[in-house]
Amino acid sequence: MLFPIGDDNRDLTILPVVNYLLIAVNVLVFVFLQGLGTNDTFTYSFSTVPQEIVSGRDVVTPRRNVVDPLSGERFTLPGLQPTPGSVYFTLVTSMFMHGGIAHLFGNMLFLWIFGDNLENALGRRRYLIFYVVCGLIAGLSHVAATTLLNGNMLIPSLGASGAISGVLGAYLILFPHRRVRVLMMRTVTEVPAFMALGLWFLFQLVNGLGILGADSQAGGVAYAAHIGGFVAGCALIKLFGSRQALRAQVTY
Repeated sequence: MLFPIGDDNRDLTILPVVNYLLIAVNVLVFVFLQGLGTNDTFTYSFSTVPQEIVSGRDVVTPRRNVVDPLSGERFTLPGLQPTPGSVYFTLVTSMFMHGGIAHLFGNMLFLWIFGDNLENALGRRRYLIFYVVCGLIAGLSHVAATTLLNGNMLIPSLGASGAISGVLGAYLILFPHRRVRVLMMRTVTEVPAFMALGLWFLFQLVNGLGILGADSQAGGVAYAAHIGGFVAGCALIKLFGSRQALRAQVTY
């Protein structure tokens, strides 16, 4: 598996302020509002719950004591908490929340590597709108997949992965031949973006198709959101970028 760790930024002409701010907001939300993942009340109030999005009504559930069938360990599952305001707003709030430090680190690394190039191509305002739109489409893709596959409609989802998947899709369209540094079998090498991101998308697709007929979340990963965000990024990038700006991009 290829793990991206950097790319060629020689053509950047602006300081990617919006990308830095997106990373900062994600980190600050996780640290201060989610309490490094310990504030269940906040997390279960502002995550996206498919049942709430489909019905338009807030859902509150009690905490449950469950037993792990393999280890026999008892633990408590937090219940869904009241959502202040419209439940549809959780489609936005959830894309700035994370399930753990590893989840946050992986997402922010990908955003750090690929987001600055896209902001440089689109400009700050268009990049921010593009990011949010891809995140919304990704969240709705997860809700749709959960509904159509008869998944558990009460499992909340959260994370920037869907929006970042949109960034990856756009990057692939704009910079298919740009050199991306990757870690492969403990060795750092460079591959074209179409290989690094193409394999990443193939992994999402294979895992997503592998759970057809089952829950739309496997192992805590909402693959439908990744796929939906990536496809949205590929499809929308030409609409968001001016012809002059897109034509000027170097695809080495």
